[in-house]
Formats: sequence, C-alpha cells, structure tokens
Amino acid sequence: MSKCLFCFSFSVLEARIHQLQSDVILDVQHAKVQFVTAQSSGREFLSGKGPKRKPQEKTDIPKSAPIVLKSKQKLSEDNTGKLRKQQIVSEKPTEKMKQKVQKKKLKEPLKKVLSEAGKKQRVTDESKELENIVKQRIIKKSKSKHCEGTVPEDIMLNIRCYMECCVFAGKIERAYRFLLMQHRTIARRKHLNTDIYNIMMKVWAKKGSLTKIGHLFVLLEELGLKPNVGSYSAVLECMGRSPDCSPEIVTRCLNQMEKNGVSVDDVFSQCVFQQDEGDMVLKAVRSVHNHQLRQNNSDNCQCCFVSIDLINTDLLDLLILQCLLRMNLAQNKDDRFSLYPYLCLLKDEEYVDVMIQTIAKMPMSGDALKFVAGELGQKIYSKYTVHQKQQNHITDKLVNIYNDYTELLAKDTKVYNDLPRERWCKLEMENIAGPTVQAGSTNWPYIITLELGTFLVNIMVKNLKINSDIINPSHTRQLIPILYHMYAFRSTRQIGFIKPHPILSHIQQEAMQIKLTFDSNVIPMLCPPVPWCSVKFGAYLLTPTKLMRAMEGATQHEKLLEKSQNIQPVLDSLNQLGNCPWKINKPVLDIIISIFNDRGCDKLDIPPPLSEAPKVTYSFDPTHTSADKVRLRKEMIEAKKKTTEMHSMRMDALYKLSIANHLRDEIFWFPHNMDFRGRTYPCPPYLNHLGSDVTRAILQFAEGKPLGPKGLDWLKIHLVNLTGLKKNSSLQGRLEYATTIMEDILDSADNPLHGGKWWMDVDEPWQALACCMEIANAVRSPDPTQFISHFPVHQDGSCNGLQHYAALGRDVIGATSVNLVPCELPQDVYSVVAQQVEELRALDAKKNVKIAKILEGFINRKVVKQTVMTVVYGVTRYGGRLQIAKRLKEIDVFPKEHVWSASNYLVHLVFSGLKEMFKGTRQIQDWLTESARFISKSGHTVEWMTPLGLPIIQPYHQTRSQVVSLLVRHVWMPDTVKQKNAFPPNFIHSLDSTHMMLTALHCYSADLTFVSVHDCFWTHALTVDTMNKVCREQFVALHSQPILQELSNFLLNKYCSISRATPWSVIYKVYDDKNRSSYLFFPSLFQVQTIIVIQYLHLSKILCNSYSVCVYATLYIIFMDLNGIDKSHHTLNMQLPNVHTI
Repeated sequence: MSKCLFCFSFSVLEARIHQLQSDVILDVQHAKVQFVTAQSSGREFLSGKGPKRKPQEKTDIPKSAPIVLKSKQKLSEDNTGKLRKQQIVSEKPTEKMKQKVQKKKLKEPLKKVLSEAGKKQRVTDESKELENIVKQRIIKKSKSKHCEGTVPEDIMLNIRCYMECCVFAGKIERAYRFLLMQHRTIARRKHLNTDIYNIMMKVWAKKGSLTKIGHLFVLLEELGLKPNVGSYSAVLECMGRSPDCSPEIVTRCLNQMEKNGVSVDDVFSQCVFQQDEGDMVLKAVRSVHNHQLRQNNSDNCQCCFVSIDLINTDLLDLLILQCLLRMNLAQNKDDRFSLYPYLCLLKDEEYVDVMIQTIAKMPMSGDALKFVAGELGQKIYSKYTVHQKQQNHITDKLVNIYNDYTELLAKDTKVYNDLPRERWCKLEMENIAGPTVQAGSTNWPYIITLELGTFLVNIMVKNLKINSDIINPSHTRQLIPILYHMYAFRSTRQIGFIKPHPILSHIQQEAMQIKLTFDSNVIPMLCPPVPWCSVKFGAYLLTPTKLMRAMEGATQHEKLLEKSQNIQPVLDSLNQLGNCPWKINKPVLDIIISIFNDRGCDKLDIPPPLSEAPKVTYSFDPTHTSADKVRLRKEMIEAKKKTTEMHSMRMDALYKLSIANHLRDEIFWFPHNMDFRGRTYPCPPYLNHLGSDVTRAILQFAEGKPLGPKGLDWLKIHLVNLTGLKKNSSLQGRLEYATTIMEDILDSADNPLHGGKWWMDVDEPWQALACCMEIANAVRSPDPTQFISHFPVHQDGSCNGLQHYAALGRDVIGATSVNLVPCELPQDVYSVVAQQVEELRALDAKKNVKIAKILEGFINRKVVKQTVMTVVYGVTRYGGRLQIAKRLKEIDVFPKEHVWSASNYLVHLVFSGLKEMFKGTRQIQDWLTESARFISKSGHTVEWMTPLGLPIIQPYHQTRSQVVSLLVRHVWMPDTVKQKNAFPPNFIHSLDSTHMMLTALHCYSADLTFVSVHDCFWTHALTVDTMNKVCREQFVALHSQPILQELSNFLLNKYCSISRATPWSVIYKVYDDKNRSSYLFFPSLFQVQTIIVIQYLHLSKILCNSYSVCVYATLYIIFMDLNGIDKSHHTLNMQLPNVHTI
C-alpha cells in the first residue's frame, strides 16, 4: 500500500500507534474477563453491545420494538494504563475460581457414585486419564479462538440480514459503519464471518473501489479469517469494472487465489451472481488471457494500483488503517441495529396495503399478537425478495428460461427422457450469462420478522381510529382505536392478543364485499410451477417458498437439507406432484354455491350464515336464582362460541368457493412442499385436494383420458367406496351392488336437489354426487370405453400405519388384518376392532355394568375408526377418549350426559384389543420410544435418514434458564417427552412419505397421472390397475430393505462418538423369551466418572418366523459425564442371528 496516501508526521504517527496498541490490549483483556452468552433467538445482537445499559442512554427505536443499546465510550489516554492493570489483576482470581469450580464439579459426581455403589476405592489411572481428558476439553472450550462454525449462527444471520437490507435500501454508509462497529467491539467479533464482510465487498466492487476492498481484507486478517470464494469474486468483479486496471493486478489476484486453494472454476460454480457481476468477473479473467497472448514476456510491469496481496501488509499500514477507521467511527452515530432499514425496503403504500389486508382478514375474536406480527413480517419479506429479484435483473432471465421450460413441458412437443428438474438445469446452463437464477435471498430470522411485524402492529393500534358515532349517531363523537392490544390466557400462559373493536366487526359484517384480495402465493398457479432444483429454489416464480415447513424459529432442518447430497429423488417426487394440471368441476360448483347462498346446510357441510346463529342475551332479573344466572351465563358463552365458529367456517367456505369460482374457466397447478417428516402438502392453503369433501368434489384432472375396458367399473367401485358401504365386500361384490343402485345414481346426477337425494345420505356426499354425474355421462355416451374422463379415482390404504408396522415386524396376524396378505375378502381392521369391543361390552353388560348397558347398539365402525387409525401414530388414551367422545356426540339419540363416561370405557377396550392384535407393533413402538428417550436425555435431538436420503430431525425443544457468571442465559434443550412420544409416529410418517415418493417417481416413468393425499393415491380410471401394481411393488421394495437395522446403525453412528478405549461402568437389563428381566453388573469395569445404561430389547418373535429363543437386540449405551461437559453414546459389538423373512 502506497505510503503517499497518508500525510501524518512521524512523531504524531508514532504517538497514535502507541495509543492504538494500548487500546487493543485493553480490549483483549476485557474480552477474556467478560462472559456474555447469546440466546438462541439472537437477542444479544438485537440488544446491542452487552447486557448493561446506563439510565441516560437513548435509543432511536420506538417502544413497540425496544432494543437496548450500549453507548460508545472513549477512554482517555491517562486512564488506559490504570484500567488495564485493574483488569489484569481481576483476571487472575477469576481463572482460579474457574479452576476451583471445575474441580468441584468433577468431585461431586465422584462422591455421588461412590456413595451409591457403596465402594470406597481410589481413582485408577484410567479414571485420572479420563479426568484429564475432560479438563482438556474444558480448557479447549474456554480458550477457543474465533473460528467460523462455533459462533451462534442465528446472530450471524441477524447481522447479515440487517446489512443486506441496508444495502438494498441504499443505506450504504449505515451498513459500513455498522460493520465497523461490530468489528471494533472485541466481544462482537465472534459474531462475524467472511460472508458478512463480502456484503460490503460486493458494494465496493460495484463502485469500482479496490482500495476499500483492500481495507476489508485487512480487517479479515485482523480477525484471523481467510478470504473465501465470494471475497475473490468481489475483487475480480471490481477489477473487471475498472477500465484502467492492468492485467498484472488481475494476475497477482489469481496467483493469490491459487495459493489459498481457490480456482476460477470455484468462483463460477460456487458464487451467486447478481445483475452483471458474473460478466465483470469473466471480463477480468479474460483480460489476463488476452494480455498473455499479446505479451508473453511482460514480467516486470509497473503498476500504480493497490495490491490485493494484503496478507503480508506490514504492521504500520495495519495500525494506520485502524486509526482511520476509529476516527471515522467517532464521527458517526448510525452504527446501531434498528428496524429503520427494514422500513425502507418498500414504498410506504406497500406497507399500508399489507396492514389494511391484515385488518380485513382479522376474525371478530381477534388473533394472537405473535401470529399477527409474524404474518406481517413474513409478507414484508416476501415483497422485499420480489423487489430484490427485480433490482438484480433476475426476473428477466427467469422469464426467458421459464418460457423455454414450458415449451419443453407441453404435451404437444416431443417426448424427453430427462426429468423436469434436469430440463430446468440444462436451460440454466445454456443461459449461464448474467445473474444467477437460483440466487435465493437470505432468510430473515424469525425474531426479525416478529419485531418488524410488532412494530407495524403498534402503528395500527396507535394510529388507526374511527368515529364512535358511525353506527349510532346519538353517541358523542370521538375518535376511538379500531384495534386493541389486550392479554388472554391460553392454558396457563398469558399471551398478547390483537382484537378489533366491535364497531369495526359490525361494519365488516354488514358491508357487501364485492372483491376479495389474496396474495399470489395462497391461490393456485395459472402456470406450471418452477421445478425444485435445490433446497432453496422451486415452486413459485418470484415468491420465496420453503422446501420444508417447520415450526417457528426452527432452523436445524434447513442446515441438514443444505448438507444433503442425495436429495434429488425427493425433489423429483415433489415436481411430479406439482406438475399435475387441474380444473374446476363446474356443475358441482354451481350446486354448492346455490346452497351456500341459500342459508347453507349443516348436513352437507355447507356452513350457514351468521343470521342462523343462536342469539342468547343475558338479561338481569331480580327473581333469578344463582343457578339461573350461572345457566344463563353458560348459554351466552356457548352462543358466542357457536357464533365465532360459524363465522370462521363461513369465511373459510367463502374463500374456497370464491377462488374456485374465479378459476372456473382456468387450468391451474398446485406447487408442493413438505413438512419435517417428508409428508407432502400443496402450497396454496385454501383450495387444494387435501381439503374437505366439498373442495375435493369441485376438483378434477385437467387432462382427460378414455375409460378403457375397465374404467367404468372402477368408477362404480369408487362410488361404492365413497358411500361407506360394503367395506367387507370384494371388488366384484361392490361392482354388483353399484349395478343394483344404478337408478339412484342416474337420479342423483339428473336431479341432485329435487330428486330422490340418495347421494345426501352417504359418507362423502359431494364426491359421490360428482362420481354419479361422471358415471351418468359415461353410460350415456356412444362408447363408454372411449369416453374421456377427468374424474380422479382414489385408492386408499388400509390403516397405513399398521401396514408399515406389520411389514417392519413381519407380523403375519397384523399383516392379514390390514390386507398385506392375500385374502378372499378385504379385511377391515376397524370393523374387527369394533366387533371385538362389542363382544367385550356384551360380557360386561351381563355383569350389570351400567355404562356397558347404555352403549348397547351404539358401537360401530365409525366410533372406533379414528382412534384405531391414530394409535399407531402415538395417540394417548386421553386423546383417544376425546376422539370417541366426539363421535358419540354426533349420534343424536345417544344420551349426552353419558358421553364422557362412555368414551372413557370404550377407549380402554379399544387399546386393550389393539394390544392383543398387534403385539409386534407395540414392541417396535417401545423400542423407538426408549431410543428417543435415551437420545434426548443425553442432550441431542432425534435425527434419522429416510431410505430416499431425506434427513429428518424432530423440532421439539424447550427453553431452560442457566445462570453463568451472574448472567441468565436461555438454552434450547430437547423436550424429552415430546421427542420420545413423537419418534414412533414420525418415523412411520417418514416411511409412508417415502413409499408415496417412490410410487410417484415410478408412475412418472410409466406416464401416469398421479397425485396423493398422504396414503390415498389418485389417478385416472384407465390407469388404476397400473398404479395399484406400482404401489404394491414399491411397498415390497421398500420393506425388503433392513429398515430397522439401518436405523439402528444410523443412530449408533450418529450418537456414538466417544472412543472405545474410554473406561466405563456397565449396567444392562436383559429380557429373555419369557419377558423376565435381570440386571448384570461388571465391577471390574466400574469407574467413577461415568455411568452407562444398556437396554436389551428382545425382538425375537417379531423378526423371526420360529418360536425358538432368538435374541435380536439393539444395544443402546448412554455415556453421560455427570458434570454435564460431554454427552455421547456408545455400543458394544454383538453377534446378531440371521433374520428370516416370512
């Protein structure tokens, strides 16, 4: 760096260097003493520099989003030495105290274990060695230097989002000053990484300021960070924009890149380019190539520009640069975090539109503040990403690629052998010039969207007002808020609540709304969705969409997805589901709308208007007794609850029918994503095929196919399935039954509202009506085999969860009851359980059990179905009791006063019957539950991998407070109860989704139209037989793999990281073939530092087809340091027997 750039005299410079050196030493010593731990939500970054704040400090943040800031302090040169000595002196006792605390923690478990074992023996050499290992880990953690990957990533993400928003809003100086302040504060440096500095490097690259980029390289060196691919990309871009940059400068940069292991190919393959960044980088690289062609012997070329080789900059230049940076910081005050940049991203009108839409959609009963604020913040983020793509010229390139993609996707073009994802990637490679299309925006942390939304809600509460006499002119006119911030209790928690004023609710109810406004991402797409090509790119063209849905604030799954290498089959299956075109069934829609406008119909699931709601008013009467007053209050509360429910259901139906009516002449698509278990869902929330009977009835395939020789038969069988009748009949028996009711079918199709109305008395009336119309049109056509049908035929699984459990355990009895074994008649496990419960009830009735007598004639398949279905998914007895109680309430003649006692009685019988029928299922559930309990107890969340390579992690955590150095920090720990209870159902859900994805991929290869509602598969009537064959083949292929063994191996490899040479004590519990347990203990291996528990699970009768004693066990050894420093798992080698499949 040229010294002529600075005009300091030598004496002044020398004095300033000494001052800077003392300042740096002071900061370093202070960093060693101060202990501030950030919360997982990133509150440390949002709170400023530290936990303390002086009373006289002021902030520039409104009260709705309070952010504590630490004022800047400038120590005088006289006090620097004194403070430095004080801190050095105070540091020594602190280190000694830490060592005493560590020794004390190591001695406490020692005494505890010795007392429990009743053994007073000296610590052996092995235990001392283990103690030394633990001490070294403590010292290593306490003295670890700043390195990427060890810093709370949510705080890094907060900083990155804040700087990106500043840059987007044109607040370049604010972003730069904020970065310098973070860099200057030693305690905050751990929150910085190279990517954060790269944000400013890109800004200076666009301005052609190579000198400022060089300054940032100096700062990176000061923190011990190394430039990465993005850093060198910014340098090359800056050189490409500079017209006077000589090829020698570019050559030096390329040489330095080569020394650091970065190639030009890495720049183009790993970097995300915006606007013309990639072109400028290519221009700089080509300038070197062209120069070498012209002059092959130009080694000693003079240059007058700043060198990028800043790694060897001398100390004097570094200190001078620090001096200039600190002088710059002292003159500016906009180096704090605030919401200001987030409020400059959009135009004021756009913020207002978002807030008005939120008020229009707010229910009368209000919504939780957390929900309203989160939704507002997310809408702002969505609009911001769209503007960002427009500003970076991504939309223009996206349009060009998408037009070419839709031409390839059209049916009238030639057949391509590659998948949609592969087609899109090829088109991207053909249009590689310009910005990167898959340049996804940085996801805002949940805390940012929440605080931004809270700020906007605060604006609405304080500023949106209405005249109080707008309804009743006799009242005194005054301005009153239309929204109120209040508190409500949910269980034992007090939460903030935003509720509209009754005047506003009344106006909205009475107003005749002509037009409803929806965001584009909540309605179906009018064009094919963008194929999922990566975990951050797919579905909608502009609106950002997450590949995997998750709970608020959960980010672990995103990190796992980014690390996944073989996730392409999952993406292709989502693309297959999303590429199915749909259209509206107009005749059925018109009938539904007519009933909706004519006061609805509860029997047909069409909610009535609020005019039909019960109206009960509480009137004071002196003659009322206390019991009368309680009864009236209860009736009033029930009436208000019923009114609120009716309004919610009415609005939900209005949204669905309005969207369907808007799309009645269109062809549309449903882009798909998935939850953390891998279960797929359409992105549009209102109208989709996962909805109720009403929404499914108005949807049909846009592409029609002829019925063929067996298509009409499948339509009739499907109709019988929708009625809920003939569950135990064969397919031929159902077909014969459909022939006998053909007159009712035709009458329902011709006169749905004025005929016999046969279709209204079945289980799924609207889908049955749509099927009747399709059958009528087919039989009246000249040739039914050539009739073009758009109707989707369903093939539903027989209690799919039990099917997977039976296949995992090779359980013949369970497999027979869920149709995994060929039988003459289809088996219905729900009817079997209902019959078994009825037999037990009859026995109790003979014993004069009162509730058994009351239940006579009320036990049927429908009462027990939901409980049987959800038992395998982890439903508890309390949950099953609620399910059965709900079914009993639906029976009009059942005495309501006995609902609770009857449901308690029935749930006991259902669970007992299932336990006898599916013994293998219960044992596998217990194994999964215990494994999850051990894992979560050791401080880990349960994680596994599906057979398709999709990583799954359970997002169940709880917050615990810990006091460290007089400071309270909140730590996210696994919720053991939720982790262990949810593991069995979530694991089965992941297998279920894997089977569906495999079926979708093979149906695509067979050119079948395929969509799914979890375990219910849809296709044309022509291709039902083919889909059934593919479905069965993929189920067999899935369970032909050693799924449980692979799961065990994954868990052992994941959670068994401790060395086998580490000493431990062994206590394990053994179950023999008669379910007798015993405990074995090896005192020779007993050590005082650790306890390991081994659980021995006996699965011989599940996994073997013989009744000989066969111990097939998975050993779980939990290695837990009692002082809480390290927690891990280990296993012992054991010879497993051969497992024979049935």
